[in-house]
Amino acid sequence: MRTGDLTTPALVVEAARLEANLATMAAVLPGARLRPHVKAHKCTALARRQAAHGHRRFTCATIAEVEGMAAAGLGEDLLLANEVADAGRLGRLARSGARVTLAVDSEETIAAAVAGGVGEVVIDVNVGLPRCGCDPGDAGRLAESARARGLLVRGVMGYEGHIVGLADRARRIEMIGPAMEALVAAHDDVGGELISAGGTGTYDINTWATEIQAGSYALMDTAYTELGLPFGQALYVEATVISVSPRWAVADCGLKAVAMDHGNPTIEGSEVWFFSDEHVTFEPGRPVTVGERIRVTPAHVDPTVAKHRTIFVIDGDDVLESWSVDLRGW
Repeated sequence: MRTGDLTTPALVVEAARLEANLATMAAVLPGARLRPHVKAHKCTALARRQAAHGHRRFTCATIAEVEGMAAAGLGEDLLLANEVADAGRLGRLARSGARVTLAVDSEETIAAAVAGGVGEVVIDVNVGLPRCGCDPGDAGRLAESARARGLLVRGVMGYEGHIVGLADRARRIEMIGPAMEALVAAHDDVGGELISAGGTGTYDINTWATEIQAGSYALMDTAYTELGLPFGQALYVEATVISVSPRWAVADCGLKAVAMDHGNPTIEGSEVWFFSDEHVTFEPGRPVTVGERIRVTPAHVDPTVAKHRTIFVIDGDDVLESWSVDLRGW
């Protein structure tokens, strides 16, 4: 199959660039130093590629991701880096042989882990992002409570999500110190082997964490490209030009095919004007014709991938493989 045979909009990934990204990360963070976050790609076929590079522990964002990874034979060590109110599905996975660790940040989420039959947890600590996570000073008490209820506490996690995307590297370095010092202090109170943190934007400057939860590095997007990281853009949305006017053109890649939460996606050599449900309107930098294929680069990879059922792995205009985005949904 050729890319011109694909029904657009279609999610395409350049095979050589993906492989280079995986190899680059494996050289810097080998083995257990990286716990790839599958929320970035939601694809067990891609997770197998990461495992082939020595990364066999994985981070998940949803119960469905944990279930899918276990079903694919990738359940050696799965961390659900998220709180849940009902852990019953996770408990069933643990009883079936998968190793499942759950993030907890309150007595209620500890109780949910116990009731669901999940035996291992990490204490989720707020390190500055106003989302989940307990106060660092409360982490030790929660760990004691979890152990008193029979849970194994593997350590702590804390996501510096307010830092990972900052374009200024010096600012990232400046801000990560206090965030991780709070996490390390919490770990001193909690104990356990894990200090789990980090993302693509801090993978090489977070020296406090025992494992980094980066995910976007494999495919990349325009937001992370601005950070000057050693990972190249591997993922695009293939689209077809469907209308041409004297000043602008329209392609069939709209809001339902590409995420907008990090700003406008880009089209090389063109100025993107706006996105509609099924359309992108852009001012081309060269003449384009109806029926011509273009590639749209997303600003945020994670929600873009989640809009598609299939990833097409390509080499130039050749389609090498098709991978199911099999971890979509909840």
